[in-house]
Amino acid sequence: MELANRVKTLTPSSTLAITAKAKELKQQGHDVIALGAGEPDFNTPESILQAAEEAMKQGMTKYTPSGGIVELKEAIIAKFKADNNLVYEKEQIIVTTGAKNALYTLFQVILNEGDEVIVPAPYWVSYPEQVKLAGGVPVFVPAKEKNAFKVTPKELELAITDKTKAIIINSPSNPTGMMYNKEELEQLGEICLKHNILIVSDEIYEKLIYSEDLHVSIAQLSPALKEQTVVVNGVSKSHSMTGWRIGYAAGPANIIKTMTSLASHSTSNPTSIAQYAALAAYKMDGEFSEKMKQVFSERLEKLYQLITEMPGVSCIKPKGAFYLFPNVSEAVRANGFKNVDDWASALLEEEKVALIPGTGFGAPNNIRLSYATSIEALEEAAKRIKRFIKSHQS
Repeated sequence: MELANRVKTLTPSSTLAITAKAKELKQQGHDVIALGAGEPDFNTPESILQAAEEAMKQGMTKYTPSGGIVELKEAIIAKFKADNNLVYEKEQIIVTTGAKNALYTLFQVILNEGDEVIVPAPYWVSYPEQVKLAGGVPVFVPAKEKNAFKVTPKELELAITDKTKAIIINSPSNPTGMMYNKEELEQLGEICLKHNILIVSDEIYEKLIYSEDLHVSIAQLSPALKEQTVVVNGVSKSHSMTGWRIGYAAGPANIIKTMTSLASHSTSNPTSIAQYAALAAYKMDGEFSEKMKQVFSERLEKLYQLITEMPGVSCIKPKGAFYLFPNVSEAVRANGFKNVDDWASALLEEEKVALIPGTGFGAPNNIRLSYATSIEALEEAAKRIKRFIKSHQS
């Protein structure tokens, strides 16, 4: 059976491929340290688990409205007001089966064949694939390391054509951990307004910031930018609820309405029990997120110190998320490997450390290491990586 043309160019997720290989080695009895995880290593808080159990007992196991239950929409609206000084109505909110589904659905409803979406690189691996599946064309704009992996206004302006429909802004970023500040977002926003470009603002790592910098949503900078922005977020990272699959989007009512219509023919609705769990998450105080942030901050300091001590490795210190994104091109050359992918594969085979090559993120000189694991595991992983680099030096 011939497959549809739209799926023939799909690239398998590099993060899932490495994770699968690491699991295979673990099953064979090897002591593998996996630094590829894109999720917190904390269990979901007990109060959320109890809320889900209570929802099941009360029979909240049926279909819900396609765009999410009213109570959760109201909680999301309250969150936007409290955290971002943004005011939305229920018609401007859709609850989705994870933030990834919010992005997928959004691209399906805004893109026509050949429409271009500007994707700053490095990027999260699913952005270009989702754009392609919607018939769009991802236009990659390299965000240079010297600019802390951030696109400049000039670079954005040069990438715009008469086919440009949208730009993706992910701050804090996966995989780099970088953040745009208020002034930088204002400059990018001005260009988007001038060219009538929709802004897709992925803010899923909003609660995981380890510097004095404050998270800024581009939608909060002006009424005009709010009207031209769709904000995507969820409870996966902030409340360690990756498996519950609850995300959401907020934006212009006509876009949200159409996304909801599409959802009614695809997912029907987000899982009912998970919605009540998310509702409980937004009723919590911020203690859990703060505790998780503190632990991640300590791990960042430790791993950053260990990584930057390694020969042939340089790294910009991230401000958010839970990843380091070091440049290892010098080490790769010194170790005699053709590219970062081969180097990372050999590291996994020889030292049983799994990390993600930057190729899948549009950054072939880098690797992504997640510090969503214990300090002890990070220290041992760093020791193995350093040993690997030294053992291959000519």
